[in-house]
Amino acid sequence: MREDQDDPFEPYSDNLELLAEKISEALGRPVTIEDANHRLVAYSSHVPETDAARLATIVGRRVPDQVIGSLWRDGVIPRLLDSETPIRIAAISEVGLSERVATAIRSGTRVVGFIWVLETEKPFSDREMALLMKAARAARTKMAQWQLQRHKEDEAHRDFFWQLLTGHLTNEALIRDKAHRIGIALPLQFHVVILQFAAEVKEPWQQQALEKFASICSNSRVVLRAVDKNQVILLCAPIVAGSMEGIAGQLQLLQRNLRSFFKADYDGLASGCLYSEYGRLEDSYREALLLLQVKRRFPSETGDLAMYGDLGYCRYLPLIWQETRKRSNVNAPLARLRTYDSEHHSELLHTLEVFLTYDSNAKTAADALHIHANTLNYRLKRIAEIGRIDLASMEQKVTLYLDLKAERFGDSRDL
Repeated sequence: MREDQDDPFEPYSDNLELLAEKISEALGRPVTIEDANHRLVAYSSHVPETDAARLATIVGRRVPDQVIGSLWRDGVIPRLLDSETPIRIAAISEVGLSERVATAIRSGTRVVGFIWVLETEKPFSDREMALLMKAARAARTKMAQWQLQRHKEDEAHRDFFWQLLTGHLTNEALIRDKAHRIGIALPLQFHVVILQFAAEVKEPWQQQALEKFASICSNSRVVLRAVDKNQVILLCAPIVAGSMEGIAGQLQLLQRNLRSFFKADYDGLASGCLYSEYGRLEDSYREALLLLQVKRRFPSETGDLAMYGDLGYCRYLPLIWQETRKRSNVNAPLARLRTYDSEHHSELLHTLEVFLTYDSNAKTAADALHIHANTLNYRLKRIAEIGRIDLASMEQKVTLYLDLKAERFGDSRDL
């Protein structure tokens, strides 16, 4: 290959596998080419210098999530996206990543992929940096075409995901057969995570949210995704099968991070339970939806929750509300207090709810209501008289408390 040749890689621009080999031959180092979502597109032949991160990428056909997370946390990917020239990347030993040089492949203003080259023992020269820039230019047309083909595959994957989410595909054998035909490797276990925004999801929001998921949630990986108006819906799998250890904490951290980053544009996240039967994927989806609904209605009690399994008694509020509506049941003590409040402009019903919320602790309830303890005691006496309530009866108090919460849940008609 002549050093004075204008573009030594252009003759191979229509074959990314051959291009990867030619880049490796020109630079004398191992090469991988990835798309914008860090899926493997092509790679050069193995050499002794290949590191653990590169091997895992080749075996898994995409960069491992823990590597992506580390690259985001160390600011490597943001620099790569912003730079018009190749950048040097320091080793990250904990994820098996040795020194590299990388460059973005651009089609117009869009980044459609990346070229990664192990630096091995000798540093890159200026000439080699210039060669890598030429390689990125040679790859751009074919990478843009590859992205278009992947877009068609992604559409098939999204359709499959929606069939599972909506319960239109529940037969386990048929699910696995279809997944195999469209190239989806179903993990042993899964859970559905929903990221909810205050408005219709914009493409940059989705990409930024996914990038933050990859950088924070190292115990879980995204398998499939879909967008429904103001929601990004993710099919996730635990990295260690059979274990949700650490996932809830990481989702809570992600929730705080997204809230800080998107501010008023972000509403919250929720995860359904872990399942192994894909016919039950709709269950995990419904659980996540219910958690979001409860969080919206009871933000102070449940706003920080991320997992449906941590929802407690609130998971039963829809059933209580449905039963109340179905049977036209009326809680007579609550009805009497509501009527009295309406006629006398008092707050006995609210006082009762606060008192029950604080486990019948008069001092704490009085502080929460910003009233004197004597005032609370007077109100409690009136509540007992007007509502005909025995405030010493745990059974009555539990029934009143659940009916009050179910009514509040039932009023959430915007969800």
